[in-house]
Amino acid sequence: MQYSRYSETAVREALLDTPVILIHGSRQCGKTTLAQAIGKAEGYYYISFDDDNQLQAAKADPIGFIRNLPEYVILDEIQRVPELFTSIKASVDQNRKPGRFILTGSANVLLLPKLADSLAGRMDIIHLRPLAQCEIAGQKPTFLEELFQADFSAGAKTRKLSSLGESLANIISRGGYPSALARGSEKRRIAWYQDYITTLIQRDVQDIANIHNLDVLPRLLSLAASQTARLFNSADLASPFAISRPTIANYLALLEQVFLIEQLQPWHSNRLSRLIKTPKMHLADTGLACALLGVTSKSLWQDKSLLGQLLETFVYQELRKQADWHDENLTFYHFRNKDQVEVDIIIEQGRQLAGIEIKAAASVTASDFKGLHKLKDACGEQFSAGVVFYDGDSILSFGERLFAVPISTLTPQAPATAQNQPHR
Repeated sequence: MQYSRYSETAVREALLDTPVILIHGSRQCGKTTLAQAIGKAEGYYYISFDDDNQLQAAKADPIGFIRNLPEYVILDEIQRVPELFTSIKASVDQNRKPGRFILTGSANVLLLPKLADSLAGRMDIIHLRPLAQCEIAGQKPTFLEELFQADFSAGAKTRKLSSLGESLANIISRGGYPSALARGSEKRRIAWYQDYITTLIQRDVQDIANIHNLDVLPRLLSLAASQTARLFNSADLASPFAISRPTIANYLALLEQVFLIEQLQPWHSNRLSRLIKTPKMHLADTGLACALLGVTSKSLWQDKSLLGQLLETFVYQELRKQADWHDENLTFYHFRNKDQVEVDIIIEQGRQLAGIEIKAAASVTASDFKGLHKLKDACGEQFSAGVVFYDGDSILSFGERLFAVPISTLTPQAPATAQNQPHR
């Protein structure tokens, strides 16, 4: 079946009042499929800059290229032709009808100030991530609403919650890229991820930067995968390479720009002291991380330390995906102090705040709420709820606004007849 992407609503809303809509995210996460599905229904003309003829024509005469386009057009992989942004701006300034351009990009133009500024006030940006578990299952998520209401009773009645056991390692290792999910075996999925890295580094990275040591990037990305869900330290990541730290820092910025890694910033408060101000790093997808680390679902299940590490990234990414469709703007942080008291994820919604702890075990104890208690005490009435995710089968109360919640809340079961189809 064709996956329903919950970001489609945001794209359609933006088409009603904004001249340019950019759908950006990592290559193969489903941007083209989403843009074409919307464009086909609305009569958009489609151009891909993976077509070398179109690419060369746009580079040779960007003004003429945009001038000769139909009024409503999809321009796919726009990061390959940065020369077009100024021409698109000029065209929009002459004709500000909403929805004229749907752009897709596999690199973050917000990190290229001149390009981002050229369309300021004229462009809505939608970040599309790999498939969320609820999209795979075709079920609408409710966790974030329940979290900020501090009430999981309704969801507990309507969802089938269970301990995942070894299937948790399988869910983590398969990831969320549609084309990988379409592969019939784990061996074939791993091969897809390996080819994906090679193609992306040779194409998308080269489109936005001139890299002299191209062979370093796959090794650096593998090292980053081993450090996912840990404090970001570019010096540690640079140490295995005979390359300067500034160069490695630039390479890490490139990997962030093509949506393969991201930083989770530290939370800060005047009411707490001795806070660590270092961001955490997360890989964009746990299936990709497993392929980079050479682990299968079986070997991941046997390595409990790595399982816990990748589970934290898995939960973080699932919540980031759900946040993209949430009615309120959400901001994500982590919290750790110099006494090693920590909260894996903090989510702010306006003046309200919630904390998330993650553990792979099937049991949960009061001591697992240590960091959440500290956060709750510091925030007072601004604290909405604290959750410890665990691999159990029941939602349990551990005090006022503190809950143990099964990881299966984030992994609803897909219909048995579902067939995965590849996306671009």
